[in-house]
Amino acid sequence: MAHETTVRFGILGCAHISIKLCKAISKAPNATLQAIGSRSLEKATAFAAEHTLPAAVRVYGSYEAVLEDDEVDAVYIPLPTGLHVTWAVRAAARRKHVLLEKPVAMSVAELDRILEACEANGVQFMDGTMWVHHPRTAKMKEALSDDQRFGQLKWIHSCLTYNPGPEFLKNSIRMKADLDGLGALGDTGWYCIRAILWAMDYELPKSVVAFPGAILNEEGVIISCASSMHWEDGKSASFHCSFLTYITFDVTFLGTKGCLRLHDFTLPFEESFGYATFCEASELDFGKIEEGRWCPKPNEHVVETEFTQDVWMVKEFADLVLKVKSCEIKPQKAWPLLSRKTQLVLDAVKESIERGYQPVEIVS
Repeated sequence: MAHETTVRFGILGCAHISIKLCKAISKAPNATLQAIGSRSLEKATAFAAEHTLPAAVRVYGSYEAVLEDDEVDAVYIPLPTGLHVTWAVRAAARRKHVLLEKPVAMSVAELDRILEACEANGVQFMDGTMWVHHPRTAKMKEALSDDQRFGQLKWIHSCLTYNPGPEFLKNSIRMKADLDGLGALGDTGWYCIRAILWAMDYELPKSVVAFPGAILNEEGVIISCASSMHWEDGKSASFHCSFLTYITFDVTFLGTKGCLRLHDFTLPFEESFGYATFCEASELDFGKIEEGRWCPKPNEHVVETEFTQDVWMVKEFADLVLKVKSCEIKPQKAWPLLSRKTQLVLDAVKESIERGYQPVEIVS
């Protein structure tokens, strides 16, 4: 039967990112969109019509109705961060597997409530950080693990910023303390922190300190900030996230023998054409330096991909859900752990800002 090889998704909310997930679910070979719900039936119906969702998709005028649908196996939750703990816990209580948009919670205490509910009800949890699922990411990890070319990782810098303009800064839910109170730190800083932890094999830093000069709005929401992280073995990292500067999706990894750089780490430039690239250079390339150059020209690596990263995320999440449903495995704890570590660091950056840019030690 179809439901034995296909995960039936419900979506809570008609946020802009929901459009992307509707498309990803339709393209994933092991997923189908079963239902979508909004705060009103009119809004949900208009969304379904505007984006030509299949007639078989059930349209509901409440989030609760999606959770009450016995033919929904899993839910994607793109609601404002302040609502995550309420609806993720309710979804888990209804034994719906949870794919939760980032940032996953307002604090690690809220996230722990979500994860406890998922574990108690035997459902899989995963956050919506798409880039980690792209095949390029695995190839990058291979490059960072090459002792001959890259050596030992020493320093990382990530910068993810965009300037959405005054209307956004005035009216967006990301500017409202009760809805998305983490602001730029939650929206773009989450990606920076995850990239750093990913490169460090998710070893938590010993301490975090925010740089002086964070900018907050009237409600205390962070709209621009930067921070550094430090590990006991001498490794360090820094990042900058902002809603006030030109769009930048950069990350640089520096090793003792080489470096790796991307200018599109959260969303590959050429992914729609079926490939993505990354650049790396090494001291092993010094012999190839052209006259007049003082450093090696980076090598560009092309990684072909069958699916875009959002489809890969849905497919990998659905693979886990199907295995849990068939009792082949228990819900994997690795994905919740990665979310929790990211949230811990995010919380520490926020605390450092609140404490006047004092260092904050990470306690897991």
